[in-house]
Amino acid sequence: MNKPKFETTNLTAENVTKIAEIFPGVVTEGKVNFDLLRSLLGDEVYGDEAYEFTWVGKRAAIAEAGRPIRKTLRPCPEESKNWDTTENLYIEGDNLDVLKLLQESYLGKVKMIYIDPPYNTGNDFIYRDNFTRDKDEYDQEAGVYDEDGDRLLRNTESNGRFHSDWCSMMYPRLVLARNLLRDDGVIFISIDDNEVAQLRKICDEVFGESNFIAQLIWHSRQNKDNRNISGVSIDHEYIICYTKQSGQRSFRGTERKTDQYTNPDNDPRGAWTSANMVGLATADARPNLHYDLINPNTGIKYRCPPKGWRYDKKTMRKLIDEDRILWPETPEGRPRKKTFLADLSDTLPGFSSILEDGLYTNTATKEITFLFGGHWFDFPKPVNLLRIIIEQGAPVASNDIILDFFSGSATTAHAVMQLNAEDGGNRKFIMVQLPEPCDEKAEAYKAGYKNICEIGKERIRRAGEKIKEENKEKEGIENLDIGFRVLKLDSTNMKDVYYAAGEYTQDLLALMEDNIKEDRTDMDLLYACLLDWGLPLSLPHKTELLNTKGEILPNSELGTPNSELFKVHTYNDGDLIACFDKHISEAVIKEIARRQPLRAVFRDSSFASSPEKINVEEIFKLLAPNTSVRVL
Repeated sequence: MNKPKFETTNLTAENVTKIAEIFPGVVTEGKVNFDLLRSLLGDEVYGDEAYEFTWVGKRAAIAEAGRPIRKTLRPCPEESKNWDTTENLYIEGDNLDVLKLLQESYLGKVKMIYIDPPYNTGNDFIYRDNFTRDKDEYDQEAGVYDEDGDRLLRNTESNGRFHSDWCSMMYPRLVLARNLLRDDGVIFISIDDNEVAQLRKICDEVFGESNFIAQLIWHSRQNKDNRNISGVSIDHEYIICYTKQSGQRSFRGTERKTDQYTNPDNDPRGAWTSANMVGLATADARPNLHYDLINPNTGIKYRCPPKGWRYDKKTMRKLIDEDRILWPETPEGRPRKKTFLADLSDTLPGFSSILEDGLYTNTATKEITFLFGGHWFDFPKPVNLLRIIIEQGAPVASNDIILDFFSGSATTAHAVMQLNAEDGGNRKFIMVQLPEPCDEKAEAYKAGYKNICEIGKERIRRAGEKIKEENKEKEGIENLDIGFRVLKLDSTNMKDVYYAAGEYTQDLLALMEDNIKEDRTDMDLLYACLLDWGLPLSLPHKTELLNTKGEILPNSELGTPNSELFKVHTYNDGDLIACFDKHISEAVIKEIARRQPLRAVFRDSSFASSPEKINVEEIFKLLAPNTSVRVL
């Protein structure tokens, strides 16, 4: 039986292995000879300088993306909503660590990412990522906060590495985010003038310059700002968009307006509208578009417009023969073309790069105030702004996953539920947010909300109920998923001896009865196994109580303490079955094996001796030979 590793994948080591498979001669003792690699690729080792974007700390930031961690996500059903049925996730913790933990379970599965990171204005906070610590210090870190109890650093302009620290924060997170995107996935990133130039360069490097889609302009301010000493009111922000893979239509497009299409003359070809045929080129530039036009039925001549026509004589003759020209009654009029609704392409018109019409920050503030009855969050994004973006990035005909790892007040989750209610979609959200403490002077703190996560979770609860109530007449609204599973980042479930066994003598190891921390529950162990095996965290699971004979007992007895009763956890109808109780009876083992799960997991203390472990292996070989079995 195999031991789970309970450590995120070492992406750097995997990349070295891939290089060794192609160029085995350039890797020695796990180290890459980059000069030799460049030579094999046809590059001059000491050749010309190349264009590149760099900053102080970039190498460390790149290495950080591939560095493994020993942490886990602990489930919190008591803080969740509709735990048993929801497919949405709300994860509390440092998003860098969370993104690493999600690499196995959500690799290539996320359709759309939206993030609203710190803008680096000189007044906001960025994550305190200490890339200079050695490996021992890194491995010892267990919690979310540093030795001072802080995980966030106020990045002031007096900091000598003002831009560098921000770039180092963003780079590894974007690398890990890209791994999670599907091939047709897209990422949207809100930003303003402070770091838009740096963000574009980082994204060009991480996603590829050819995968840049658009730099959307969001008209964010309704009223002019007179505080800027330059005299310019900055009324906009940006939303940068990249796709993971180029060469495909990334945006859905906007709904085509067809109200202007009518059929006043009962044309058998259906509804139509008139279209301008006046050109845009002078006679010197396009002489073939400059000619007089004659109505063949009346002989009326229409003079050539100053910029000519849009079509040459051959194309115009075809339109005339097809009876697609609308002829004015006098020579002073301008002939126009009949454009039929049936001729329109199935492809929707392009999505505008300018986002406006009521999508203001003060609108977002009013939305929060309306939900909570007070001003509880600064600078939220409007729900409709996110709704529009999600509608483009994750069309309705799917069960797409939308990820936001700078969740803030959870506007993205609100928008996902709103859009699903409107178009019948079944999109899922994953929100990730550091439990950043609220200012003790803030209204939210006085109302009992101690950190941003508490605000975000409460917003999802209130917004979901509000959306359901507002759409209660819609068919199927009762199936709208307005729940979420709460998971919290924490240190590994395993004691230190689990990872440093070589440092202990056999006598000491014999004294260790269990390698699992005392405060960890069955659910903690189950979700750690899901992460280790790369299973999604939002699938259904059930818990059953079995007696020593392997018989299922009523769920009402689940809470009954009894050494002869065993809890069996079944995840997604057999993707994984786990039992973490001590001294499991052979009948229970056989019952689990008869169900033939894809994976089965137990703990060391489930078996009294090594012969019992061997017996378990034999049972599964006989009853479930295709089941992968592991022991914690």
